[in-house]
Amino acid sequence: MNFPPLTRASLVKRHKRFLADVMLSEDDTPVCAHCPNTGAMSGCQTAGSTVWLSYHDNPKRKLPWTWELVETEAGLACIHSARANDVVEEALRDGHFPSLVPADAELRREVKIAEGSRADFFIPADGGLYMEVKSVSLHCGDGAGAFPDAVSARATKHLVELQAAMQRGHRAALVFAVLHAGIDRVSAAAHIDPTYALALRQAMANGLEVYTLLNDITVCGIYPVAAHGWDTR
Repeated sequence: MNFPPLTRASLVKRHKRFLADVMLSEDDTPVCAHCPNTGAMSGCQTAGSTVWLSYHDNPKRKLPWTWELVETEAGLACIHSARANDVVEEALRDGHFPSLVPADAELRREVKIAEGSRADFFIPADGGLYMEVKSVSLHCGDGAGAFPDAVSARATKHLVELQAAMQRGHRAALVFAVLHAGIDRVSAAAHIDPTYALALRQAMANGLEVYTLLNDITVCGIYPVAAHGWDTR
């Protein structure tokens, strides 16, 4: 997945959840950028950090700048969580998940899985497989990453919906897309959201297939490197 051309800036402050004040590096111009992340962004919103922004000239947008990347002490991280779906789609099409996607299989995005809810992907082959994607940027040290970075009832709800799909005879998978260069393995953040961690263990015991997708993260783009399945034992 390639980024549009990115502009370097310095983070002043993230505020009101979806906004960030930054200073453009080229001329020290202060701007307010969209922050496309609902989580706590622990370790990824330190004042003074170098950040990278994309620019959009759509007149319907209130904010033309979007925060994409941040340089942390442990490496480059993408805070634009929706980018994870594009990266996973690229990985699926490039053969990183051969056990999930048969050759030349159709791949659908945003498919209804429950009333008022959609799965990130649906692969209609072999009875159908629903897939949910979660972006991981919480770095816990020594290469360890965890999800979620804040209590997430929505993420737990997705696990319930995936299990319901399995009960209807479908396969279901969860992919943790690593968007932090310092992370090489992922676990459930039981210290942050024990309810989610328990629900994930139960879902795996009931047949949920779980994967970690490692990626090369640069200012040019994010590129899938390797996918690893979780041990269900």
